[in-house]
Amino acid sequence: MPGNSSRKGAVRKRGKGIGSGNTAGSGGRVRRGLEGKGPTPKAEDRPYHKAYRKRGPNDPGKTQGGAGSGRGGRPRTEVKRSGDDWVIGRNPVLEALQAGLPVRRAYVADGVERDDRLRDILRYAADHGIALLQATRSELDRLTNGAAHQGVALQLPPYEYLHPDDLLAEALNAPDPALVIACDSITDPRNLGAIIRSAAAFGANGVIIPERRSAQLTAAAWKTSAGAAARVPVARATNLNRTLRQYADAGFVVAGLAGEADLDVAGIPGVDGPVLLVVGSEGEGLARLVRENCDVLVSIPISSEIESLNASVAASIALYEVTRCRG
Repeated sequence: MPGNSSRKGAVRKRGKGIGSGNTAGSGGRVRRGLEGKGPTPKAEDRPYHKAYRKRGPNDPGKTQGGAGSGRGGRPRTEVKRSGDDWVIGRNPVLEALQAGLPVRRAYVADGVERDDRLRDILRYAADHGIALLQATRSELDRLTNGAAHQGVALQLPPYEYLHPDDLLAEALNAPDPALVIACDSITDPRNLGAIIRSAAAFGANGVIIPERRSAQLTAAAWKTSAGAAARVPVARATNLNRTLRQYADAGFVVAGLAGEADLDVAGIPGVDGPVLLVVGSEGEGLARLVRENCDVLVSIPISSEIESLNASVAASIALYEVTRCRG
């Protein structure tokens, strides 16, 4: 069911202890993640850290190009934009305005019948300095592709996605230990918006989404984020698995939420250093390749009477646990 994660997505039932032997699919991955990660690299050894970029080009250990070049080795990556999005209908338009969604243009049809809802829209626009452009009903039909707009429509500006490279640099340069959350094929925009809102609440540096097979920053995601999408950067990755490897190489512990994992989310190794949380899709959980690119798989213990948690709820709990463990 859309909006609900399967047991593979983010949680496990109580009663499965570490080493129980009946966990399917772990293949020792948890153990390898604990053994092979090692300590967080020093600041001057992280390719995306400002201390690294201060080193001279001939300093030992400094590489040329590739994933380690960062913003110090090439111009800032071009920002990707989404297409324009529309909010139509009197109730949705008023709710969007009250939620603080960014507005590129606001339209009202000439001669439209006024009711209490439209008067509320006009009053809100006047009080907040939002200009309402008048258009004929046929013009508004054309702009909204014939949708049932009820005489009012909002055009949202294209969302400016950050590049994963730039989010990585900003996260590592932040004063507190880096915390980023990646979404593996979250297709419900309301779940994406809720994850962004939780990321803002727990001080995460940003959110990563795939470019394909994923919800984007639409009006629904904006609204559910309750304005957090304006404060928390969202990066869009062409290849999520490559991005996970890149963050791991830069010193992040990549922790995937998986219902069958033996390790509790409170036990993420290296939690005091940079952490990248990965939450799976609502229906299928983490994809196989995404699992393989995680350093460790963790789960959220829940009552045996509950099959699973919503993906955005699981992400919120995991973010809370990371910040709590950091003290």
